[in-house]
Amino acid sequence: MKEHIVHPIPAFYDNESHILILGSFPSVKSREQMFFYGHPQNRFWKVVAGVFEDEMPESIPDKKAFLTKHHIALWDVIGSCDIKGSSDASIDNVIPNDLGKILDSADIRGIFVNGKTAEKYYIKYIENKIHRKAVCLPSTSPANAAWNPERLIGIWSKEIRKCMTPGDGVRGSKQ
Repeated sequence: MKEHIVHPIPAFYDNESHILILGSFPSVKSREQMFFYGHPQNRFWKVVAGVFEDEMPESIPDKKAFLTKHHIALWDVIGSCDIKGSSDASIDNVIPNDLGKILDSADIRGIFVNGKTAEKYYIKYIENKIHRKAVCLPSTSPANAAWNPERLIGIWSKEIRKCMTPGDGVRGSKQ
């Protein structure tokens, strides 16, 4: 049975954030932990660690330090919805998050959506309001079995590198 859930996790960003990565809506595990990509099978943290050639953060404080170090803002497209468990396919009655507070306070050079569901709702509810396109990256969800971690790291690195400046420490960038 679906339940109406208001996004419980605040956006993670500061005025030094340059990259904004948006998921669709937090999983049950992430909502329990009150931080993003909390399910151990989600490959998000492994992928971003690979992109930046850094250690994979394990604890929530380590994840926050990692995001800050690499100038990453993290949030979700959806602010509230009806959902069954963690199923993106069950999402209904969407109210989007307001990205204005992030975009007004940080120099966001690139907006990325993690997967097709995030892209769908970004285009439907946000893109025309903020007049900025987002780059859709392949989902880090374990359900996206067509993409192994190495392949994910390769495409995420290629796309994220485009919005970074030399010295930002992105894998494969000229320093």
